[in-house]
Amino acid sequence: MGAPGRVFVRGWPTLGGVATLILLRHARSAANGSGTLAGRAEGVGLDDTGVAQAAGLGGRLDGVPVSSVVVSPLRRCRETVASWVSGLGLEPVVDERLAEVDYGEWTGRKIGELTEEPLWRVVQQHPSAAVFPGGEGLAQVQARAVAAVREHDRRVSEEFGPHAVWVACSHGDVIKSVLADALGLHLDGFQRIVVDPCSVSVVRYTETRPFVVKVNDTGGDVSGLLPPKEEQQPSSDAVVGGSAGAVRGG
Repeated sequence: MGAPGRVFVRGWPTLGGVATLILLRHARSAANGSGTLAGRAEGVGLDDTGVAQAAGLGGRLDGVPVSSVVVSPLRRCRETVASWVSGLGLEPVVDERLAEVDYGEWTGRKIGELTEEPLWRVVQQHPSAAVFPGGEGLAQVQARAVAAVREHDRRVSEEFGPHAVWVACSHGDVIKSVLADALGLHLDGFQRIVVDPCSVSVVRYTETRPFVVKVNDTGGDVSGLLPPKEEQQPSSDAVVGGSAGAVRGG
């Protein structure tokens, strides 16, 4: 049971003074379908499955009052949000810090081949120490992505108010690194998180901690993506004793 005046909705504490972040992975790309590590290779767009996923994005997010959309500069992310964002009348903000991992010499190679590389075991078991030959390290990726997300979250909150919703469209490993940070996981645990193509994950940052509301959601229920109602009181406290579901009041 919450403290007097505290309101809980759908299993997570109502929070104020912060926006709601929807982390959207791009829809399935041609590289995803062929088992190739696309990285930052030019010209990698969506395959037929990805095009269908992107076309359904508007329906999935219908009713979610999105105020801002930030995207990776890579084609597959821009294609994922293009039609949906146009329908919202928004201009996407491109941020290089949300770009795919720079896999360096691994870029464009088959995943099946990469599993034979000695570095593969490091990527799987000790990713915080993984630095791709000629590319960047996963710890660098997390640092830039988390910095970008928190900066945009503050911007959206200041510009559109504490109940705003915004979307960041990025890549699997980038989103996993942001979620690991939000969950308080060491980066070495980020391989335990699954982020499928065109999935959404939801994070709300507060003064003391982030709250992870959804992870890897590919369905159509948007209720968990909606911001708290304006009359709800701000709190950085977590629910003690577990969730009571969609309960209002103490």
